[in-house]
Amino acid sequence: MTTHSDWKLFFDNHAPVYMDNVFARNTLAEVDFLVQHLHLRPGMRILDIGCGTGRHDVELARRGFDVTGIDLSASMLAEARKAADAEGVRCRFVECDATRYEPDRSYDAAICLCEGAFCLLGQGDDPIGRDLSILRNLAASLVSGGRLMLTTLNAARMIRAFDKPGSTGQFDLTTLVQTGTFNAGSPDKPVQVTLRERMYVAGELNLMCRMAGLSVDHIGGGTAGNWALRPIDPDEFELMLLAHKE
Repeated sequence: MTTHSDWKLFFDNHAPVYMDNVFARNTLAEVDFLVQHLHLRPGMRILDIGCGTGRHDVELARRGFDVTGIDLSASMLAEARKAADAEGVRCRFVECDATRYEPDRSYDAAICLCEGAFCLLGQGDDPIGRDLSILRNLAASLVSGGRLMLTTLNAARMIRAFDKPGSTGQFDLTTLVQTGTFNAGSPDKPVQVTLRERMYVAGELNLMCRMAGLSVDHIGGGTAGNWALRPIDPDEFELMLLAHKE
């Protein structure tokens, strides 16, 4: 059984500097987007799978939502709790592997953003089965009509770049999985880990949602820092999925 030890090691070491990432600087506008397109009203219950440092959760809680954040990394959750305490808001944070999460309540909406859980393969994970289990857990958590927003890596970008000179990393065209070595620590204390990331094309996401019991409302471009309901750009870094449970 996969323990996702490599991803846990990465995020446990990366947690103190996670908020320094460029993609983490647009939280207020992103939460505005979530409120609008998930049709959120204060008091609603919201589930965040792969919540990381809780940047969306804390802002949602500040706006009056009942938020539960799930993450594999204890260090990321420690940062999330500090952020919630600093803002004087209450969030429910749970340390758990997203593939094994069993909701103990139902939610009006769910989010899974910035590859916090989706796309992140352990060394022994099936490239389809792992993320399908996360989608099924998300569907199981939602009330009838509950909405989901998910962002994921865009496989078209890697496919188009596959034969270009200077491409780096190992990308498998048969599984759409990229394998690479990353530094999980700080520059003065590097920690090297080998990680696997699954990428997606729109048709595959649509099929997996159907298998999980979700109806797709929109699949388009959605790279962090530039969210909008727009068509897919093949060279874009991320895709955005909006769906709901019947």
